[in-house]
Amino acid sequence: MTSATATSGNPEFHKLRYLVIDDFENFRLSMRQMLRSFGADKVELISNGSAAIQLCTYDQFDVVLCDYNLGEGKNGQHILEELRHKKLLKRTSLFLLVTAETSKEMVMGAREYQPDAYLTKPINRDMLEKRLGALILQRNALLPINRAIDKENLPEAVSLCLATIPQQPRYKTWLMKTLADLYFQMGDFGHARKIYDEVLAQRDLSWARLGRGRVLLAEQHLDDSISELQSLIASHPDFIEAYDLLAEALAKKGKLTQAQQILEKASELSPNALLRHRSLAELATSAQDIDRATEAWRRTVQLGTHSIHDSADHHLALGRSLADISEAEPGSEGKEHAKEALAVLAKVERRFPDAPDIGTKSLLVQSRVHAGQGQTRAATECLEQAEARIDPASASAEVGLELAKTLYRNDRSDQAEQLLSGLAQRFESEPAILQEIETLMDEPVGFKQKLQARAFNREGIKAFEGGNLDEAARAFEQALAIVPNHTALNLNLVQVRMKQIAGGGHDPELLAQSYRCLDALKNLPEQHRQHRRYVTLRKKLDAIKHA
Repeated sequence: MTSATATSGNPEFHKLRYLVIDDFENFRLSMRQMLRSFGADKVELISNGSAAIQLCTYDQFDVVLCDYNLGEGKNGQHILEELRHKKLLKRTSLFLLVTAETSKEMVMGAREYQPDAYLTKPINRDMLEKRLGALILQRNALLPINRAIDKENLPEAVSLCLATIPQQPRYKTWLMKTLADLYFQMGDFGHARKIYDEVLAQRDLSWARLGRGRVLLAEQHLDDSISELQSLIASHPDFIEAYDLLAEALAKKGKLTQAQQILEKASELSPNALLRHRSLAELATSAQDIDRATEAWRRTVQLGTHSIHDSADHHLALGRSLADISEAEPGSEGKEHAKEALAVLAKVERRFPDAPDIGTKSLLVQSRVHAGQGQTRAATECLEQAEARIDPASASAEVGLELAKTLYRNDRSDQAEQLLSGLAQRFESEPAILQEIETLMDEPVGFKQKLQARAFNREGIKAFEGGNLDEAARAFEQALAIVPNHTALNLNLVQVRMKQIAGGGHDPELLAQSYRCLDALKNLPEQHRQHRRYVTLRKKLDAIKHA
């Protein structure tokens, strides 16, 4: 039901509670004076971000007017993102970002967390009354819907949206957008798509095109989603949300490099979005672009200084990337990266002293940094300190994998494989963890060696498919010289040798080499996806041997 205040056009400023956040006392007092001239008498003044967050934790405000630049500490974007993340800012509340700065970088960054409006300094009474009054009228008209959403009663919110559309035509765009989003959150993609299509049949609105792309992605229509989002970006190159969705769709298609490039462009347009830099870092790591991953993790850590999204995991990930790159780069550059890695790891222990296993994880990464620089004694000392804190039988998967990586790097492969076999049994029902275990068992080497081995593997597969068995065998042997226990590579070489034997090549060395390859996999866990292939090839090889 529509409220009387909305119908009458009277915003009734006096009924609401206001919070003004600005580091300049004169501005805070000026804002309070203007608000009081409208009849508002419940006005709180705060000078910094941390105090504002603390106040909002225990108190509710209907309107927050927050300056973007607040001196040292959190800025307006940090406050908005933290209030949203902690759900301290209800949908029934208004958040207005006040700033003298109008740079694209600031606007793009703050827009990601959807303030209700921007107010540009200097602010006069007439402008404030007009802008704020219009927002309050809209708030009052849509109050029942937003209250239902705050209570997470989405079906009720849908019903209220449908009832309000004919009553409040001036807010139809907001209502249609909210209704479609509610349907999407409820998993009703058909109704969400229908609304987007209806809107787009009348006007070309970017939010509706984005919504349609999101629905297509949720329905796993990846090609259609990619096409929709690429078209949206072409016509609206500053519509940053489309880049994130497009990168997600491309990643699901396995096009990691293209997805990475899209996020790189988005990060250039809006350079202060921590979560996007984190996604870019994760994509670059998956795509084996260690230089870009390191740069993105470094930026993620920098942006986390005053952000609610700062995490010990970001610092550890940066330490890992720097450890990899320091080993891959010879000379002074490698040493500088190693030095930075150790500094990052020392900082994470101070900044997040209560994070689970933080000291243990830091020691393990430190060990790999030292090992990569040839500092065997320091590497061993860090590893031994970490091992003293770990019970392999009860360690988390994350700690177990970190320990296994470090054991491999310190030439303790048998212990690493034994540990990974135990982890595979303990986490056999968790595919993501099993995938990490398999990858580590296959490639327990440095970053540069991984790339070399993968290149040889591709050459071997291509030669095998082309019928060139000798060339295929040579390529697989070169790869195995780098990663001798790689499951797929050993089995690939066995398959090549068996085909050569079947073709008349009864060289005893071919049979002996095949058994050496299979023996290298003696600790392969039953949960490994290549285990069945391993068993099958061994049976076939035994049959050839005894034929």
